[in-house]
Amino acid sequence: MLTSLRTRLFALALLFLAAPLAVAQDALTYQTPAPDLAALVDAPRTPAVSLSPDRTRMAFLTQPGLPGIDEVAQPELGLGGTRINPATTGPSRARASTGLAFRAVDATGDPRPVTGLPATVRLRNLAWSPDGTRAAFTLDREDRIELWTADVATGQARRWIEAPLNDAAPGAAVQWLPDSRGVVARIVPAGRGAAPVERTVPTGPVVQQSLGDARPARTYQDLLKSPHDEALFDHYMTGQLVLVALDGTTRALGAPAVVTDFEPSPDGRYLLVESLSRPYSYLVPASRFPTATRIHDLQTGAVVHTVADLPLAESIPIAFGSVRTGPRSVQWRADQPATLAWVEAQDGGDAGQAADIRDQMFQLAAPFSGPAVAGATFSLRFSTVLWGDAETAVAAEYWWPTRMLRWTRLHPDEPSATPDVLFEGSYQDRYNSFGAPMTEPTPDGTRRLVLDDGALFLTDAGASPEGNRPWLRRLDLATGETTELFRSAAPHYESPAAWLDVAAGQILTRRETATEPPNYYRRDLDTGDVTALTAFPHPYPQLAGIQRETIEYTRADGVPLSAVLYLPAGYDAERDGPLPTFVWAYPEEFRSAADAGQRSDSPYQFAWVSYWGAVPFVTRGYAVLDDAAFPIVGEGEAEPNDTFIQQLVMNGEAVIAEGARRGVVDPDRVAVGGHSYGAFMTANLLAHSDLFRTGIARSGAYNRTLTPFGFQYEQRSYWDAPALYNGMSPFMNADKIDEPILMIHGQADNNPGTFTLQSERLYGALQGLGGTARLVLLPAESHGYAARESILHMLWEQDRWLETYVKNAGPRETAGDAPTTGTGG
Repeated sequence: MLTSLRTRLFALALLFLAAPLAVAQDALTYQTPAPDLAALVDAPRTPAVSLSPDRTRMAFLTQPGLPGIDEVAQPELGLGGTRINPATTGPSRARASTGLAFRAVDATGDPRPVTGLPATVRLRNLAWSPDGTRAAFTLDREDRIELWTADVATGQARRWIEAPLNDAAPGAAVQWLPDSRGVVARIVPAGRGAAPVERTVPTGPVVQQSLGDARPARTYQDLLKSPHDEALFDHYMTGQLVLVALDGTTRALGAPAVVTDFEPSPDGRYLLVESLSRPYSYLVPASRFPTATRIHDLQTGAVVHTVADLPLAESIPIAFGSVRTGPRSVQWRADQPATLAWVEAQDGGDAGQAADIRDQMFQLAAPFSGPAVAGATFSLRFSTVLWGDAETAVAAEYWWPTRMLRWTRLHPDEPSATPDVLFEGSYQDRYNSFGAPMTEPTPDGTRRLVLDDGALFLTDAGASPEGNRPWLRRLDLATGETTELFRSAAPHYESPAAWLDVAAGQILTRRETATEPPNYYRRDLDTGDVTALTAFPHPYPQLAGIQRETIEYTRADGVPLSAVLYLPAGYDAERDGPLPTFVWAYPEEFRSAADAGQRSDSPYQFAWVSYWGAVPFVTRGYAVLDDAAFPIVGEGEAEPNDTFIQQLVMNGEAVIAEGARRGVVDPDRVAVGGHSYGAFMTANLLAHSDLFRTGIARSGAYNRTLTPFGFQYEQRSYWDAPALYNGMSPFMNADKIDEPILMIHGQADNNPGTFTLQSERLYGALQGLGGTARLVLLPAESHGYAARESILHMLWEQDRWLETYVKNAGPRETAGDAPTTGTGG
């Protein structure tokens, strides 16, 4: 055993010294998969739909196919934890619509396309005016982002202002004024000039220093790294706020700044502005930079009040639920002309410390001259507040260690009044969900609770033992009585989307079946009558015969599980026998076995065959077990990850056994796959079991020592639990991975912890140890792949791998045989 350990450590040491080996050796051009798979990539997209504030019109946004690699590979900059397109001063790789049309909600026929747009349209950020007569939106051009507007009645669009927008900084770049007579926009400052050029000759080293105060941080990417990065951050993130009238005239509001959020007050007199300043950090993203929250006069642009001026926050504890100290979640009360509300941590922002009170709410009304009024306190961590009227607001608070969620009713005009508890329970208990309070747009551009004679309305996905059945309920705030107004019933899956007319009992729903794609309907709650408002066609009618079924089963320790089983069109188990199988999953953590066993799907939802997961391979003759439940449960004092490996294996055993029991799965020919944490799961299953013939792991993290201050939902650091970090790391157990593994990773991965290096190092370990592995690095791709060429090539790689190591796999090797070696073909 000692010799084996020495050999293993020596092999790993050599790996680090031989980093250049940990790269793919094949230089390929992009490949195209089988026609059935390629057709899914190019299937037509259903338009996106947006409802006007007065609920009389709908906007239809044309969704394009995937962008080409030439577009995805355009230069981008990673600054302060975000990625931008330096050519446009906008977000990098933003998905845009290629057309816009309007139609009355109850009209028949096709919507009327908007005219006046350029020949090539890349439209984003559609925003209705509060009165519903106009829409603002942005158009991405090659070297700038433009602000446009369209008249809803005529369908005529025009460019609104000459100045380009700054859409690189966080937050919306355009906000309507409450009276619909214009917008506040963030533009590129006039005369900004060229971007700073990095010196070719350094002027000195980059230095960071720790002086003994603990500053643990999660593993962020795209952080600032040098003074040049700081200069670039200032250049691209600095914007000028301007007031834009309907006729296109503009007036500057204040001086240029790194503005990350802004919002007009409901009465249109003030502007709430959040901005960042130096000193910047190389340790944390921009959201933790020094932050000032100020109130400006909308007429003069002058600052009339400073709500908060917070310092750099590098020392927020890593315990989930920890927050920055000082005012946060600063917002306007939606039911008042100009009243601010915010919360402040009362526990030092440290969720790891015991405290009776975690947060407290404060309010301050215009003209902001007096002291803030202290209001409701929260014993859990504040999450959100939804405003209704002077008597009613509802707030949500949560606590991560127990998965507790609490909804309370606040009394906004009586800040000292004790909140009324409306709900308290686990937010992972889907069967007993409180739901989400419904809100609606108001004439002044805010969103408020839908209130009806002392009652509010709740919607939810409606999880149940028979599957999701979305519902709409009315909650009487005085009595606590809940009345169910609607619940989806077979054979439809129907979700309430918005109220069309509360008094008349008219709602907008989104309805689908297992074979019919989602469309929008007007539903009369009194009569049950439904009227179709859209008629989007089946995106791939050639695949309509695919069989889909939710299956339920139990793992060895009694936890109930489920998965969605897909079978090829025309397949008959008795006639055709068991099939090669592809299992796709993503582990989820739970604090209760009962919650872990609850279903979260519906047999009546449309059978989308997305190119992203395992489902496409049903067209290639595989049984697919998609969204297979892989819960990781930790009850009482136990943490879920304490038995992560054991529970992974139990989940894998259970799903294969159920498929085999049904006669549709060949247990000797099963592959497992996943993306991100699902890739981590895949590599661990191959290392710690012999259940699967192969694995497909995309964009995963495999060495947890590279994420030492926590990963996924693990709060302990590496130094708190080194055995856990090492035991859960596939890299540390690479010598046990004796089944073939295909790893795919974007070369520009931007997700915390899943550096491309993670896949390169695991591949290098497997190559050095004589394992069967293939590493495919997709140029210019981040954590989620975007280019059409990349997606097609991904499917080609996966199809070829499954054909070799699953569908056409020979008999399993007998115990004692040496593992197969090679590069995986």
